[in-house]
Amino acid sequence: MTDGDLGGKVALVTGAGSGLGEATVRAFAAAGSAVACLDVAGAAAERVAAEIGAAGGQAIAVACDVGDAAAVFAAVAEVVARWERLDVVVNCAAVDYTLSVDEITVEQWDREIAVNLRGPFLVAKAALPTMRRQRSGHVVNIASTAAVRAWGNASAYHASKFGLVGFGRGLGVEGRPDGIRVTTVIPGGMRTHFFDRFVEQGIPLPDPAGLQDPAVVANTILFAVRMPPESVMQEIIVTPLTEPSWP
Repeated sequence: MTDGDLGGKVALVTGAGSGLGEATVRAFAAAGSAVACLDVAGAAAERVAAEIGAAGGQAIAVACDVGDAAAVFAAVAEVVARWERLDVVVNCAAVDYTLSVDEITVEQWDREIAVNLRGPFLVAKAALPTMRRQRSGHVVNIASTAAVRAWGNASAYHASKFGLVGFGRGLGVEGRPDGIRVTTVIPGGMRTHFFDRFVEQGIPLPDPAGLQDPAVVANTILFAVRMPPESVMQEIIVTPLTEPSWP
C-alpha cells in the first residue's frame, strides 16, 4: 500500500541536470510535487527546471556543488524560503574516477568522497531542521552495487558508496523520533552519461542491453517515498535482470 499522491510536497534532487537525477526530478514533478533541481552544472539544471515548468509543473534550478558546505546550506535555505517546507531530498549527485589506487591522485580521491559521501551528509544536515519542525520528511540516498561488492580501479567509489550505506543506516535511527525516514537505493547499471568517461579512458563500454532505464530507478524512489508514514523501505537493490556481475 502507498499513500498515493505527492501533490503539495516539495522535493529537492541533487544531480538533477542529467541521468538518474533528471529522471527522478521529472518523476516527482509528474507526481505533483514542487521540485528543486540542484546540479553543479547550472545550465543543465536550468534546462530541466524550464522543461518541467513549461509542462505545467513547479520547478526551480539552483547551481550547487554538493561538496561545498556554504553552497549546500544556501541552496536548501532558498528552497525552504520559496515553498516554506521540504518533504523529500534525493542525493543523486556523484562522480567516479576509474583509476587504481596507484593512479588516482589525492585530489581526485578527495573530490570523489566530497561529492559522493560528504555531499549527502551536507544536504541531509541542511534539510533536517525543517523536517524536524514538520515532524516528517524523507531522505533518499543513491548508492550503487559498488556498496555491496567490489571490482578493480574503483577504490574511492567503493569507499564512498559503502560509506553512504552506513551513513543512511545511522541517519535513519536518528530521524525516527521525528518521523523522518531514510532510504538507500542501490541501483545496478543504468543507461546514463555515467559511462561517458569510459570512452575518454579507452575502457570498453557495457552492452546497453544489459543496462536499465533510469526511469525505472526513479519510479522505485517514488514507490519508497509513497510508503505509509509508519513504514520505511530502508534499503532497495534494483539491477538489470541480466547484469553479469551480480551477485
